[in-house]
Formats: sequence, structure tokens, C-alpha cells
Amino acid sequence: MRNIFRILLAVIVIVIAVAAWFVFGSATSFSGRNKFLYLREGQNNKDSLLAILKRDDLVSNRKTFSFIADRLDMWSKLKPGKFEIKNGESALSIVRKLRNNQQSPVNLVINKIRTKEDLAKMIGKLFAADSISAIDFINSNDSINKYGVDTNTVMTLVIPNTYTFTWTASVRKIFNKLSEEKEKFWKKNDRLQKAGNAGLTPDQVYIISSIVEEETNKHDEKGNVASVYINRLNKGMPLGADPTIKFALKDFGLKRIYEKHLFVESPYNTYRNKGLPPGPICTPSPITIDKVLDAPKTDYYYFVARIDGSGYHQFSTTFEEHKKYAAQYHQKQNDRGNK
Repeated sequence: MRNIFRILLAVIVIVIAVAAWFVFGSATSFSGRNKFLYLREGQNNKDSLLAILKRDDLVSNRKTFSFIADRLDMWSKLKPGKFEIKNGESALSIVRKLRNNQQSPVNLVINKIRTKEDLAKMIGKLFAADSISAIDFINSNDSINKYGVDTNTVMTLVIPNTYTFTWTASVRKIFNKLSEEKEKFWKKNDRLQKAGNAGLTPDQVYIISSIVEEETNKHDEKGNVASVYINRLNKGMPLGADPTIKFALKDFGLKRIYEKHLFVESPYNTYRNKGLPPGPICTPSPITIDKVLDAPKTDYYYFVARIDGSGYHQFSTTFEEHKKYAAQYHQKQNDRGNK
């Protein structure tokens, strides 16, 4: 009798151990780095999820996974999203993660981007929304007018930073966040007051900053570069900014701007059109925006790269003085073979 009892007890222990292993042991069937499970709209159901788990080889025993999911009522709570499946994670842990909608965050990291298309591609790469729906949204005044911008100035909503969303965030939700952060940005550090003191709107400051961003990466001279464009703007002169020509041509690899380039028909051609271009030519850094807001009062109307290769510029008040420095620079470029 005792032997039978011992055998039964051993069997029970083994059954419990096996069951515990299936529930609490590793349920993943892959090795190496963690993987992500993506559930699109309409895929948050039992058949679709099990098919994805099989296709992507995410769990080793789908029957066990399904059994646990049934017992924890996961299917009725399953939502679209991006979920991280950790190597060695248990079936119970995965089921709880899906049931509780514990999505993996998606970081939209924006540094310097130049075009609306670049932003749309970034959104399409990171989120469930595709790039086509993103660019359609960006190019629709009906979609973006609520943010106080139009299709020319829409990129002024983008203050370079890291923005965290869920993978299923809509394009509208992304732009709501960008708009909120833009408003917060301009309300800090007396930025609105500084812009007003310079006779500029925040969007005008942003556009000037985008040109300065493309002109120099030297923070200690960005104020002087900004002063040149502000002085030209106030005097009614064309800005004559080479980076706007590159933007108009959509050729950002140009090393030198020649006379033939200056005839491009575009509102971004600041050699032919007075005033600011209709929108920014890139997303300037907060540092550059602040340098423009704090730009010193100068008599500079011209600048050209120094010939020492330092990356800094030589500033001039008169065109005659500027021509002298420009001739030296062009000669140096020619000597280097940049004909």
C-alpha cells in the first residue's frame, strides 16, 4: 500500500513539475536577441495571433500558450500593438503581457531632417501607419490647420527631440504630441518675448534657424550668421542663402553653388525672391534656435567661409570687403580642385 502511495505521489510530483515547466519555463523557440510581436488592426484575435506566432517562430508550444490564454481570458483583451518577446520568457509571462496590453515603447528620435517626405518615411518605418498616409496627412491643410500651420510651415511643429509613443499611434496622435511640445518649447526661456523683440514670429525664427543650421555647425558663430540674415531681411535685401538653393534643387550634396543654380524656379530661391522662404529647409536644433533668438546686433551683411579650413566664416559689412574675402575663398577652392 505504501509503495502504491509513493508511486502515485511521484507521478503527481512529475505531472506538476511538467505542468509548471510548460507554464513557467521558457516558451520561446528562438535564440539570441529578443524579438518583437507586431499585431496590426484586425489581427488581435486568436487565429491571427497563433498564425503569427507560428510564422515568426516565437513560441515553442502554441497549444500550451493557447491553453493558458484561454484560462486567463486573454483573447477578449488582446489589442493591436508591438510587444517585446524576451528570449527565455515563459508562456504565462507572454500571455499576461498581451492581456495587459504592455506594449513596447517606440521612440521617435528627431535630429536634423530636411523634408516632409523624410519625416513621413521615418513615421512609416517606426509605426503601424505607413509613409503614404503620413505624407497625405502632412500635405493636407484640412489635417494640419488645427495646429496653426499650413503645408509650407508644417515642419515648424518639429522641435528636434526624442518622442515616445506606442507602435499603433496614429499620425494625428504623433502630430498632436509634436504640436504640444512646440508650444511648451516656445513658452520656455522667454523665447516668445525674444522673438517679439526682434520683430519676428516663432515660425519666422524657426525658418531663419533652419538656414543657419545648414550654414554652420559652429555654435559660437551662429549668432553672427543669424544677424546677417536678419539685417538683410530688415533692409529688404534678398537673403541670398546658398542652403535654400540646395533645398530648392533637392540636391543636398552640392559642394558649391554656381550661377546656373541660381535660376531655379522655386519660392525657396532666396537669390531671386526677397523675404523668407515659405517654410524651413530643415529642423534646426534648439541650440540653433536660441542662438538666433540671442543674435547680436551687428552691421554684417555678408559672410564667406575662411580659407584656413577651420569651418568658421569671415564676416563683412560692405560688399567690396566681402568680394575680397570671397575671391580668396574661391581661389582656395580652385587650388584644391573643387572647380
